[in-house]
Amino acid sequence: MIVFCGGIIGFLRKGSTTSLAGGVGTGLLLFLASYLTLSAFHKRKNSWFGLLLETVIAATLTWVMGQRFAETSKIMPAGVVAGISGVMTAFYLYKIVTGGNHFPAKTE
Repeated sequence: MIVFCGGIIGFLRKGSTTSLAGGVGTGLLLFLASYLTLSAFHKRKNSWFGLLLETVIAATLTWVMGQRFAETSKIMPAGVVAGISGVMTAFYLYKIVTGGNHFPAKTE
C-alpha cells in the first residue's frame, strides 16, 4: 500500500510520471504477490512464486531507494522506503531459508 499510494502522491504533488509508473506498477506487483501468498496460506501451503516475487521486489526497492537516499539524503520518501524494504527483504529471505510457512498439525 505504501509504494502504491506513494506513486500516486508523487504524481499528484510533483507531476512525476516516473513516480506514478514505478509506484503503481510496483504496488500492483506486490498486491499480486501478496494475494498469491495469502491464498496459499489459507490452503495451508506455500506460494514460492509469490514469496520469491515479494523478495525480488523488496530487494530492488531497497537498492534503488537506498541509492536515491545516498544521493539526496532525503528521508522522505527514499530513506523510509529503503528502510521498510530492507526489513521486508530480510523477512522474506528468512522465510525462504526456513522453508516458508510452517503449519502445526491439526489436532481434534
